[in-house]
Order: sequence, then structure tokens, then C-alpha cells
Amino acid sequence: MASDSDDDKLPTQGRFTRFRKLAGLSAQLGADVLKSGARKLVGQEADLMSLSAAEKLVSTLGELKGAAMKFGQVVSMDPELFSPEVRQVIARLQNEAPPMPYAQVAGVIRADLGDAPEKVFREFSQTPLAAASLGQVHRAVLHDGREVAVKVQYPGIEQTLVGDMENLGLVVKTVSKASRLTDGTAYFQEMRDEMLLETDYLREAALCTAFGRAVAALPDLKVPEVIAERTTRRVLTLELLRGRTLKDWVVSQPSAEERYRVARQLILAIYGPLFTTGDIHADPHPGNFMVLEDGRLGVLDFGSIKRFSPAFVATNRRMFLHAVRLEPMNVLALCREVGFTCDLPDAEGEALIQEIFAIAGRPMRQDFYDFATCGIAREMRTLFTKNAPRMLKIRPPAEGVLFFRSTGGLIQNLRLIGAEGNFRRVYQEVAALL
Repeated sequence: MASDSDDDKLPTQGRFTRFRKLAGLSAQLGADVLKSGARKLVGQEADLMSLSAAEKLVSTLGELKGAAMKFGQVVSMDPELFSPEVRQVIARLQNEAPPMPYAQVAGVIRADLGDAPEKVFREFSQTPLAAASLGQVHRAVLHDGREVAVKVQYPGIEQTLVGDMENLGLVVKTVSKASRLTDGTAYFQEMRDEMLLETDYLREAALCTAFGRAVAALPDLKVPEVIAERTTRRVLTLELLRGRTLKDWVVSQPSAEERYRVARQLILAIYGPLFTTGDIHADPHPGNFMVLEDGRLGVLDFGSIKRFSPAFVATNRRMFLHAVRLEPMNVLALCREVGFTCDLPDAEGEALIQEIFAIAGRPMRQDFYDFATCGIAREMRTLFTKNAPRMLKIRPPAEGVLFFRSTGGLIQNLRLIGAEGNFRRVYQEVAALL
């Protein structure tokens, strides 16, 4: 039976308690940002967030887990927001949250698989390989000798996630009532629905198998095999992949050739499945990709695989092919076909979308591109800031939210790797799959 101290290490429960913790964190971080701004006003160098504030952020979001921790994972990927030192601290949220006590792990496995971990598996490590937003991963060995990774869900995390979404939903509704231009309810609903589905590991197992089929024509990618007889709604057992996560690999001083190779694999991992089967990995933080010992890129965590509508995929495929072939296209008409709405005059909307395509498509058009100096994310923010009233009149379909999350995350990962070379050739390789 778990002790009170064990229970204290589980994700904080209760909507009000979690909201209060987040409010306290927001106040502390806000004060830190104000201090930073004051130092900059008097000409002093200052980071957006101090190391102590970053540690507080990691401690609080790691304790809360759920949606709060997922937000921290997204923030940790942006190289423009923080210094390398602060970003290194926040990156711990990607797979290094405070672990769940082993007694709780054993309890979930006993309830779902019918016996203690040491009986269900020939070996089961009590020390987790990784601890993330919804569950943690342990190394184990099946009775036939195969090494596996066992993801065990935190008890009560589904109810916790529902509470987080209700708290965030109230904020979104309040903001949306202020102006139709900033109505984010449809986008929030899309994120909420997809995130709540992630608590079903049987669904994740099916998505993992399907994603494996989607990349079967890409031998440089590896998707782990699902061990169905050791998988339930709260326990997911997969083939163990050996290697280093992207965030650990990138600090090992890989050569320029290795950086280009892994960058190519990442592009194929995102765009290959999207344009062939309509699936995309929508949680592309560096903890979800692994540079394997044999040189392949391992893909991890399939709870957030997004399956798009056939129409969304077909039109995006056409836009992609036009872009890679350097062919002219009516971007406004194609965006409307995808599901965008535009409340600007056509000429004005077309010009603004062309600017977005010009920034985002640069690596596709050039024979040489250096992702170490990539300014795509920064230029996109600048474009939006300068044209905010007009940009808010161009609205993507709800399913586009996870598309932008995935492709934006890809750019951040490529910036993290810092590869340079002919990436136009890689995008042409994707086009050849279609």
C-alpha cells in the first residue's frame, strides 16, 4: 500500500489546487520578467528568465505533469526565448520529470496485467528510463529475452488532464468573448480532444503500429514494435530502442555529416507519413526522437499522432509539390481549399500569405541552407507582430493547429541540430514518395 509520502509525489490533484499552483508560478515568473525588463532599460544585459526562475518552472510543471508539463515542453524548444543555460534547465521537462514512486508503478501493472512487474516480466527495472507528462517509462525484459520499454500511466492523470483543460477552457472562453478576431474556442477544442485521447494506451499502440507501416518505405527510420499481450489502456509495452534522445545526442559534438544525416531523417519522419497516409507526429520535442546505435532515427511517443482529413492532406500535398517544384500557385485559393477563412480583400490576403510562404519555404527553394542561423520562427513572429490585426483575419481550420505545432517543432529541432547543406534535395526526396 502506498504511503502518504508516495501520494505526495504523484501529479497534484484537484482543479483548484492545480490552478493555485499555476497562478503562483505565473506571479513569480512575471516578477522575474519585469526585473529583466528593468535591467534592459538601463542598458544592462539580461535574460528573459533567470536560472532560479527556470528551476522553479521545471519544479512546478514537473510536479503538476499533465497539460501544464506539455506546455513547458513546447516552451523549451524555442531557441529565441532564453539563453542556452536557461533552455538547458527547461529542457529537463522533455523526459526528466520527478518520477512516480515504484509502489505506484507496481500497483498499476498489477491492476492492469494481473500480477507484480517481476512476475509479468522476467526483469523489470525499478528506476525509470524517462518520466514525462502522462506516464513514465521503465526498462524490462520479456520471458523470451526481448528487451522492452514499459510506459506506465500516472494514477488519476486522466481526471487531472480533464481539470486542466476545463481551467484552460475558461480562460479561452473569456478571451474569445472579447473579440471575434481572437476567438480560439475551435482551436482549443481540437487541442483538448486530441490531448484527452492520449490517456488511452490501447489507442496509442494502434497508432504506433500504423505509423510503423507509414514509414515502412523509409529504412532510415525506426518505429518500435508493440507488445500487444503486455499492453492495456494504462500500460504500453514496446520494443526497446537503443540510442540517445535528440537532446542528448546534439550535445555530443556530432560531425557536420552526422548533423545533416539526422536533420534529413527528421524531415522524412514528419513529412513522409503526412503526405502518404495522412498521419503526423504532433509532439515533436527532442525527447521524442532517438539517434539509434545503428544510425537510424527512432521515433517515440505515439499518443499525439494526428490523423488529418483526406481533403486537408490532398490540398497540402498539392501545395507542397508546387513549392518543391518552384511552380506558381494561387496560395489564397489553395488555403481556402484546405479550410482557411480570410476576411481580408483577396489581393491583401494573397500578399500576406505569400509572405508567410516565402519565409517558411526558404529551405525548399535554396540549394544550400544553414539551420544553425535559421530565422524562420523569429521572422514569423515579427511578421505577425507587425500585421497582427490583419493576420487575425486569416484563420486556419481547427485541424491545422496540430499541423503547425508539428511543422513548427520540426523547424525548432532542425535549428537545435544546426545542420547545413542541400535540404532542397531532402524535400525533393519527400516529393518522390508521392
